[in-house]
Amino acid sequence: MPQENKKNRVQVRIYGEDYTMKSEAAPDYMKRVAYYVDEKMKQVSQGNSRLGLNKLAVLTAVNLADELFRVRKELRELEEQQARRSAK
Repeated sequence: MPQENKKNRVQVRIYGEDYTMKSEAAPDYMKRVAYYVDEKMKQVSQGNSRLGLNKLAVLTAVNLADELFRVRKELRELEEQQARRSAK
C-alpha cells in the first residue's frame, strides 16, 4: 500500500477572511505565504478602495504574476551570465 503524503493544516487570515490551508509544506512556510498575499491585497486595495473582493483578488493575482515573471527573467539572466563566465 503506497504511503500517503502527510498534509499539514494551518489556519490563516487573508484580507479579513479565515482559510484553512493544507499542504505538504511546513506550517511556518504556509503562514508566511498567507501573510505575503494578505499584505499584497492590502497594498492593491490602498490604490483601489472601491474594488469588490473578487476584483481585488484578481488584481492582486496579476500583480503577483508580474512579480513572478520579473524574478524568473532576472534568474534566467543571472544563469546566462554565469554560463558565459564558466565558458571562458
